[in-house]
Amino acid sequence: MSSLNIAQKEAVETTEGPLLVLAGAGAGKTRVIAHRILEIVRRGTTPEHILAITFTNKAATEMKERIISLLQSAPEASRFAAGQQGDAARLASGSLSNFRTSEPFRPPFVSTFHSLGLLIIKENAKLLGYKRTPTIFDRADSLREMKAALKMFDAELEPRAALGMISRMKGQGITSSEFVEKARGYREDVVAKVWPIYDAALRKENALDFDDLLLRAMLLLRDNEEVRGCYQRRWSHVHVDEFQDTNYVQARMMELLLGPTCNVCAVGDVDQTIYGWRGAEIKNIMSFERTFPGAKIVILEENYRSTQTILAAANSVISKNTYRPEKNLFTKNTEGDPISLYQAFDETDEANFIARIVREGLAKGRQPKDFAVLYRANFQSRAVEEALLRADIPYQVLGTKFFERKEVKDALSFVRAAIYDTNADLARIANVPPRGIGKVTLLKILAGKEQELTGATREKVVQLRSLLARIRDAAPKYTPSELMRFVITNSGLEAQFIQDKLEGPERLENLKELVTLAARYDTVDHISNESTHAGLDAFLESAALASDQDELKDEANAVRLMTVHASKGLEFPVVFITGLEEGLFPYAREDEKDADKEEERRLCYVAITRAQHKVYLSYASYRTIFGSKNATIPSQFLSDIPDELLESEMPERLGRTIYLD
Repeated sequence: MSSLNIAQKEAVETTEGPLLVLAGAGAGKTRVIAHRILEIVRRGTTPEHILAITFTNKAATEMKERIISLLQSAPEASRFAAGQQGDAARLASGSLSNFRTSEPFRPPFVSTFHSLGLLIIKENAKLLGYKRTPTIFDRADSLREMKAALKMFDAELEPRAALGMISRMKGQGITSSEFVEKARGYREDVVAKVWPIYDAALRKENALDFDDLLLRAMLLLRDNEEVRGCYQRRWSHVHVDEFQDTNYVQARMMELLLGPTCNVCAVGDVDQTIYGWRGAEIKNIMSFERTFPGAKIVILEENYRSTQTILAAANSVISKNTYRPEKNLFTKNTEGDPISLYQAFDETDEANFIARIVREGLAKGRQPKDFAVLYRANFQSRAVEEALLRADIPYQVLGTKFFERKEVKDALSFVRAAIYDTNADLARIANVPPRGIGKVTLLKILAGKEQELTGATREKVVQLRSLLARIRDAAPKYTPSELMRFVITNSGLEAQFIQDKLEGPERLENLKELVTLAARYDTVDHISNESTHAGLDAFLESAALASDQDELKDEANAVRLMTVHASKGLEFPVVFITGLEEGLFPYAREDEKDADKEEERRLCYVAITRAQHKVYLSYASYRTIFGSKNATIPSQFLSDIPDELLESEMPERLGRTIYLD
């Protein structure tokens, strides 16, 4: 308790009943959750009866490590961790729901909402009508099935738009049958027709998409009293991190998991609600007291991350929002350097400025990983990448997910096709590497008409089936990493990339990284599960549920480039916030509402509070968008920051430049 401030201590010691912790940026919310769980254990609750939910695998892993480390080191809780072997990181790397040791210790269940939904569905698969654990469709799989469904009606609607509408509806707890009754207008009528076909395709593949993981789990908890009671008895204390990011289904899941005692701790920050566009409902956190009468509210305002100057700038920006509880961040850290402001001529000048400042920082002893470049839209990264390349500065762009790379998806599809016999995965790898299986042959395979194949074509299919059989037989004998090595070698992927002198080496490195990631699950004990084991299941689930932040390699010493949305929850010594121009940041929408304006301001607040020591703000007088160079207006957010907090950065050129339109 000595490491906690007064407000943190109050939150930690409130272990019973509903509690809302309004935690400002950098206010130590993860520390509060971890110590609160320790306090609950100290007071007699066994760790396995505690649930903690967050939003990314990265955050969940960090929270697991911290909680398990605390439980191992605290004398009062040592009876639950006695004899536990291995360090916290190894324990946290596996699927905690399946973790088995020879000791009685069972850690708290810490997961993302999607992982929790999958667990509930897995444990009740037969009740939900699934023959076995469902596989998870990624975005590409969903797009493929939606394209096929739209083609049946010759509909003039983009598959992404249709999936987006379905996703929003599922997030609101609406099923396809309910949507049919409320559909209005051409777009909704088309979606009402294709949604049941899309669902049928998923069911045929024994699969779920990401939104199903939440919706199906919530509906089961809502409609089945016996199942609901089972989980309420399993977890007596529930914690939800980043509560401001929950949509209707996620908030409802939380409520349904609570027993009569209503032991729930929701932690969040209204000022960091930035996902309204994907269904997050700010009213969940704003109406917490109405949902849970008598709830206790604790506000964490002391920031441990940033300088006072950075916090003053952030407070100035966010104070203009009206739909928020009063909160003002402060810190005991130093005053810090002023906020630097750079007016660039165009995006190339802006990017060169960033490269110059990074180069100067490196010369003074900073590391590349100390710097982060944040932008509102992904297209902005191009100019910055080019500048960093010219300056020979290493960088990493968040956005291209590791598990979405072709070679990685191919390797995983071999495993799923072999073990789960999924048509989608079989179609993906039937001719990977090229083995002479064309589209006509593939259609016959998928239609169950392989007996019609003859000659050389039939032999090629026999060889493919033999390969999948060998992978299936190897699965129960090998650890996840050994199985991935087996697949990479025996599938022919390794030989293919060795021969490819252009892209082969990089693709092979990605496959080696896949083996490394799989090794994290090698320590999970073997549990018979349809000839697979728990470690492999956990690895495949983790791959399917990976988020953008899971691609951020802590060991990579490189400048990080990412959207502001992707930066949430992260921190860096030096942060560049680029493109601060009207129409870009804040982003302009045709049907803009007051809620959109407030969310853009919250996004700026999130960007500023990612910085520990120094913030650079920049805007361009001209920016090229869609091939056209346009004059810009500085962002309104710049005028929100008091002049005394700002200092102007001069361009790397002599004299004064006058821009003529």
